[in-house]
Amino acid sequence: MQGAPVIVVNANTKREQGRKAQLGNIQAAKAVSDIVLTTLGPRSMLKMLLDPMGGIVMTNDGNAILREIDIQHPAAKSMIELARAQDEEVGDGTTSGIILAGEMMVAARPFIEKNIHPTEIVNGYFKALEDSVSILDEIAQQIDTEKKEEVMKALQSCIGTKFAFRWGTLISDLSLQATRIVLRGGNVNKLNLEIKRYAKVEKIPGGTLEESCVLEGVMINKDVTHPRMRREIKNPRIILLDCTLEYKKGESMTNMEMTKESDMTDALQQEINEVALMCNDILKHKPDIVITEKGVSDLAQHFLLKGNVSVIRRVRKTDNTRIARVSGATIVNRPEELQETDVGTLCGTFEVKKIGDDYFAFFVDCKNPTACSIILRGASKDVLNEMERNLHDCLAVAKNIYQDPKLLPGGGAVEMEVSARLLEKANKVEGLGQLPYKAVAYALEIIPRTLSANCGADTVRVLTELRAKHSETGGLYFGVDGNTGKIAKMNEINVWEPLSVKKQVFKTAIESACMLLRIDDVVSGIKKKQQQSGRQGGEDEPQETFGDQRDG
Repeated sequence: MQGAPVIVVNANTKREQGRKAQLGNIQAAKAVSDIVLTTLGPRSMLKMLLDPMGGIVMTNDGNAILREIDIQHPAAKSMIELARAQDEEVGDGTTSGIILAGEMMVAARPFIEKNIHPTEIVNGYFKALEDSVSILDEIAQQIDTEKKEEVMKALQSCIGTKFAFRWGTLISDLSLQATRIVLRGGNVNKLNLEIKRYAKVEKIPGGTLEESCVLEGVMINKDVTHPRMRREIKNPRIILLDCTLEYKKGESMTNMEMTKESDMTDALQQEINEVALMCNDILKHKPDIVITEKGVSDLAQHFLLKGNVSVIRRVRKTDNTRIARVSGATIVNRPEELQETDVGTLCGTFEVKKIGDDYFAFFVDCKNPTACSIILRGASKDVLNEMERNLHDCLAVAKNIYQDPKLLPGGGAVEMEVSARLLEKANKVEGLGQLPYKAVAYALEIIPRTLSANCGADTVRVLTELRAKHSETGGLYFGVDGNTGKIAKMNEINVWEPLSVKKQVFKTAIESACMLLRIDDVVSGIKKKQQQSGRQGGEDEPQETFGDQRDG
């Protein structure tokens, strides 16, 4: 027994321990942040990605790029999760978050090589995070959300780095309009959910981007069920249902015993009477439009057409709730329970239009709608998809501003200011934690550095000048002008960012770096693929065959 190695872990597993694992994680994080490094700022590059289905994605949205990339390394995977969390939480700042997180990891490398314990590094990082969040709160400016131009400042800066910027204020106007319409519902705290639910983006290829608009109402991709039904109605009375307008079959096996030849016609007549009864329950409220989420039989269409009613069937649940919000109708489950208060009368015009190859039903000119459809037109699907991603970011920024109406100067000015203030505070930090604390301050400079590098400016000179400006009092607004690469005052060129986005970027970057630094063991390939082992072991044994296989 002496000298025989004790094997605990399966021989097939790959294991990295201690410093090797930590340095591997740092490298992986840096590799992920390098992918999106060139997509920061207004002079950013686009990435073209081929998905497995052969489709093409062209974008400079950090989250969209990382979502499409297939990655092996576990630490890199967690960085991608981080971009997704940032996107879901605040909708913008994904690229900056990833770049910062990668830089935080690189900043920790010298300490790990000098055998400083990761816990010490993590403590220094968390201390720096606390201080930077309090500095952000301190330098943020309150704005008045009632003034359109103040909100537009932040929205234009958000769009400034995107593909949609070439069309001026188009996307920011759309998102501001949509947010204001949804806000009429009055629930600011749940605005994120409300925007996802009640501001639907409809992409219709064709036309020009300038034709994009926000409807004071809703549009759905449906036509009326019968060609003779009215396709344009002023001030319609709308009834919304989520039940079928068909004859209900018996739930279990139904046997009918027929003794004379008229029995069959009687049975069919009963079905007709049942449907007629259902339609009468609806028609007595004198509706102009009936919309249901389920099917409508030919018979029901016939009865409703006689009553001069237009019918739309198989509408999505989400579309139905939006129509309810704009028309004031209530979605009803059984036609016999309909009441006068359930009928929607707030919609001004209903019309069906043909755009391209499809028919679309419009419910517009509504009185104070609390839901809307955003229609995007564009030359190709790729352009439309990119515009939709930009619109999603812009809507998220609008939502952040209404929830927390505070702005910070953009263009790397905030990062330089926080960096300068952290370096001042660093001397008061005791013990080993001071070194990682300073490292965070220097790592924050990656944002202005990348901004100027993407413009092709002289990075070293720009950063030295910026440091000098921020070390003096009153230098808060100095940052990099992303278009020229020169230093400019952010309040003069109107580059602003919402406080909530910036806070989330700092938190995500530093917290994820701390989490990855505390990993000192990476074990991969823990379980063998059982199918392979089963196949190898069972070659000589007869295969268990039964059913179709045995019968050939």
